[in-house]
Amino acid sequence: MNSQSLNPWLFLKSRDTEARIRLFCFPYAGGGASLYRTWKSPTPGSFEVLPVQLPARENRINEAPFTRLEPLIAALERALLLYVERPFAFFGHSLGGLIAFELACRLRRDHGILPVHLFVSGRSAPHIVDTDEPMHSLPDPELKRRLRTLNGTSEDVLANDELMNLALPLLKADFAISETYSYAPREPLPCPISAFGGSHDLEVGSADLDAWRLHTSRSFRLRICPGDHFFLHANRDTLLLAIESDLESSRAKALPDARAIYD
Repeated sequence: MNSQSLNPWLFLKSRDTEARIRLFCFPYAGGGASLYRTWKSPTPGSFEVLPVQLPARENRINEAPFTRLEPLIAALERALLLYVERPFAFFGHSLGGLIAFELACRLRRDHGILPVHLFVSGRSAPHIVDTDEPMHSLPDPELKRRLRTLNGTSEDVLANDELMNLALPLLKADFAISETYSYAPREPLPCPISAFGGSHDLEVGSADLDAWRLHTSRSFRLRICPGDHFFLHANRDTLLLAIESDLESSRAKALPDARAIYD
């Protein structure tokens, strides 16, 4: 199956149908499924990486972006439901971490399904209120300045007006998803959570990441990697090894039926 899957929400360049667990990976603001194109399980058959492709980027560039989380989660629920009939896990970086968490909560509420593990990266726990000035409403020059501080957009792109004219509407839409989000208190997820952060991330500190432990009734683990907010790129292999280790631990404790909540 090639990347132009029958399901536009999934970037399926190749499949590891023998893998024990499916790992759905959600991108950060402005990013696409290709962020995870080089990701694969360190041990063949351990887990299969399924990058999630959101509208308005890459092969879905002509689609309108979402600007609010609730309708995005509803659309993802419909799109991915057929793919969670076997054990699965979620990984999300920054905005992707929020999407992964809320989708896990929705699947539990509507279908009694849980990921065997939730991995969140570079994202504060959902109950922590962001007090920074919203980025989605900034004038373009100020937004470009803020993007430079995040270090996630190359200077070549920031200096290219044509590319930025294409990128800014998507970035504003994605920032709007995050910045208009309001956490609704609920019971902790009965699945393990692992959080990852960058040692020099000026946006998300270790305390913001450690607060994720409040959202699981199972085990929690925090790992800090060298780097800034986009540490995941330079630490790919470290992340994949950690994910594999945590998934093996979770799999050993999971029920055989992927549609059953942990006992």
